[in-house]
Amino acid sequence: MREILFEYDLHPTTWVYISSLMMIGIYFKFGRFWSIRNLDLLLLIAYAPGLLMVAGHRPEWVQRLGYSWLFVLSGMMLVRMLLDTLMVRRPLLEPNLSASGLTFTCIAMLVFLSTNVITESLKESEVTGALLANHVLEKKELPKAGSPGQRPNVGYPLFHIFASFSDRPVPKDTPPEQVERALIRRAVTRSLAVLAHLAVVLGLIVIGYRHFENSHTGIAMASLYLLLPYTAQTTPRLDHVAPAALLVWAAEAYRRPGIAGALIGLAGSLIFYPLLLVPLWCGYYWRRGRWRFLIALGAVLLGMTLSLLLFSKDTETFLSQLRQMYGLEEIAAMFQTSPPTEPGAGFWHFHIAYYRIPVFVAMVVLAGSLAIWPPQKNYATLLSCSAAVMLACQFWHMPGGGTYLNWYLPLALLMIFRPNLEDRIATTAVVPAEATWLVHLFPVLRARTSSPPPYTPPGSTTSP
Repeated sequence: MREILFEYDLHPTTWVYISSLMMIGIYFKFGRFWSIRNLDLLLLIAYAPGLLMVAGHRPEWVQRLGYSWLFVLSGMMLVRMLLDTLMVRRPLLEPNLSASGLTFTCIAMLVFLSTNVITESLKESEVTGALLANHVLEKKELPKAGSPGQRPNVGYPLFHIFASFSDRPVPKDTPPEQVERALIRRAVTRSLAVLAHLAVVLGLIVIGYRHFENSHTGIAMASLYLLLPYTAQTTPRLDHVAPAALLVWAAEAYRRPGIAGALIGLAGSLIFYPLLLVPLWCGYYWRRGRWRFLIALGAVLLGMTLSLLLFSKDTETFLSQLRQMYGLEEIAAMFQTSPPTEPGAGFWHFHIAYYRIPVFVAMVVLAGSLAIWPPQKNYATLLSCSAAVMLACQFWHMPGGGTYLNWYLPLALLMIFRPNLEDRIATTAVVPAEATWLVHLFPVLRARTSSPPPYTPPGSTTSP
């Protein structure tokens, strides 16, 4: 950024102070001090100290305190999300800034964040990531756990190799050919990260305009997303923002189960955890749309699974990548007798891995119970409970558990700003199957999803 703006240098801690004051000035309701909106805003701002403590190469005790801070706040936010379905009254609380002012803020923030990503110097992870990508494309064996540049434990292997990022600069003795490959990787991954952030911003605006019926609210959500210190800190992190973009557009496409299922399936194939949303969304679509949702989701998962064959030299490699994709290796890692030693393991780096077992059970029980609770599901239920499930994954995820706020942050913003959505139930909001192209490919869906003819009492006559 210094190449564009003279003497531009903004420390992350300084930006935390500035952005926090801006968020309070724009979104805090001073006339309704004890409102839920103010509590939500303070919770979002309170994440910043924890993120600063775990960022960079800080002493171990500071990182331990930071992860504990994030876990406590995540627990408070989880309770807030689960209680959101009980909050029926949703008064319209518009920001303290006009729509035109918010639009300018949104565009300016997007330009600044994108420029910071593009002009940032080459990092060590981009060199190691390019080498690992070549290993995968050439069907070679990947480094074992604990090796430099190792991939995260859960999700699509090639995605995490491209998405890995560190703040360490490139060593001076790096061979020129490796630097050249790293430059190509940087251009691809950082461009995709910027596009993913743009997709999140546009998704929030479209949902505000189409489903909340208030364009001012949509722009307010997008501006708040870009103002958050977390967004500035993780702008180049594709593994943070790509799943968020898919989940936001799945929420936008909730009226079309096929599209929503495909997007959730793609997000689940990348990082596994969105697959825990299937019980909730099936519960919503149970009266209309469940087969379209499941078929689209299954088709995407099958395609992504078969694509692993392109990067597998033998059956053993394919099965290893399959276990990686669906989190089976991470589940097995819970039974280790000692805490993980690799850098960046997060909260569980300081605790025995056995403690993750009850956390995993609670996460699965929560996700499964949402299929039947609450019994009457609406669009508001989808938003708040989807955010709750993705947040609950942070307590179990490793490495960096608690720091992947983007997996649920856009959904949380939708929950915070939503109006009353009790009337958006599946039987009235979901597009009928007869109006979709999926029925023409799978005619059996017509009989399963079409509405039965109206009941006619015996002896009655029908008008022509």
